[in-house]
Amino acid sequence: MEGHSSYQPKSKVAQWFESRLPLVGLIHSSAIAYPVPKNLNYFWTFGAILSFMLVVQIVSGIVLAMHYVAYAPVAFARVEHIMRDVSYGWLMRYIHANGASMFFIAVYIHIFRGLYYGSYKAPREVLWILGVIIYLLMMAAAFMGYVLPWGQMSYWGATVITNLFSAIPVVGEVIVQWLWGGYSVGDPTLNRFFALHYLLPFMIAGVVGLHIWALHHVGQNNPDGIDVKSVSKDTVPFTPYATIKDTFAVVLFIIFFSWFIFYTPNYLGHSDNYIPANPMSTPAHIVPEWYFLPFYAILRSIPDKLGGVLAMFAAIAVLAFLPWLDTSKVRSARYRPLFRIFFWIFAVVAVGLGYLGSQPADGIYVIVSRIFTVYYFAHFLIILPLLGFIEKTKPLPASIADAVLAKGGATVVAGAAAPETK
Repeated sequence: MEGHSSYQPKSKVAQWFESRLPLVGLIHSSAIAYPVPKNLNYFWTFGAILSFMLVVQIVSGIVLAMHYVAYAPVAFARVEHIMRDVSYGWLMRYIHANGASMFFIAVYIHIFRGLYYGSYKAPREVLWILGVIIYLLMMAAAFMGYVLPWGQMSYWGATVITNLFSAIPVVGEVIVQWLWGGYSVGDPTLNRFFALHYLLPFMIAGVVGLHIWALHHVGQNNPDGIDVKSVSKDTVPFTPYATIKDTFAVVLFIIFFSWFIFYTPNYLGHSDNYIPANPMSTPAHIVPEWYFLPFYAILRSIPDKLGGVLAMFAAIAVLAFLPWLDTSKVRSARYRPLFRIFFWIFAVVAVGLGYLGSQPADGIYVIVSRIFTVYYFAHFLIILPLLGFIEKTKPLPASIADAVLAKGGATVVAGAAAPETK
């Protein structure tokens, strides 16, 4: 569903440039004339919010990198130097640290919106897989960034998570030693993580470019999950309709983001990370950042180390196969009453796993984690494949325009010419 640009340069200089590099025409076709479904709701603004947060993280990260030193004996002190001695260093640090959490809040809403409205279904399989790749790169960048302050939780979090790779047969120990740069977490580890943490956001930006390209090629999904039948009736230009909506949502998100920066900047962090790293003193309870907790709960719910590692990575990898695991021909949960019930159960399970990951790995917490882990995988591997065969879906609207008009008091379904009054 490519947008057709009507851009015609007026000056001879602009015509000369456009004939050699049609950059303005590309921007016009992609961000101005590009047709978007007219029934999009505010859940579709999180793509713009994520793009904004990526820019915020890259810019603030570059500023912090100018003052940070990836040398274990002084890394903790350099972070304190940034906070206390660099002009507005505290602001840059809080923007970057809380920005990671904001990034994940937005991406989780973005993912759950895709799950609810079936945005992974054909012809958007590659678009969805690129999104999963972005998510994996985000997790890697966030984990390595969490190590850089070189506090207690940074050090021991790096020790625990990197040690997981030792469970891999034959090559596990080699991988761990390569990650460490030696035989324990230390200065070489910090250097490697800093280099990779600096590089990964630019890799994310590259994959985001592919993600947007794929989105513009196949067109956006919409809350009704039906294809565009008529560009003139079912869509509106991206500008001003979507841009105004996206801008409003971004402003609201900035207000939410600012509340954390200026009022509770350490709320989403861990107090132990304000203690310098000490290899001789293990924290009472080692936990990762909140956005890793569901997968941490899955890891700990499996009694076997290798099994736990495989389950943790499988919990992410299964998302990439979702376009083929969901056998239903209907995309949107609006027209899938049975799927909607299971979706909300899954949402509760996912949040529950996050809570369980923050609790001690003993007693009832482990038992419930195992139950929730079984359901997590059953949702993708059993429930979704079966629903496509047993679920009775509601009739779809004939077009996006009909769905929009139906909200005014009439329901128009495929194959029905006469409206039905509510």
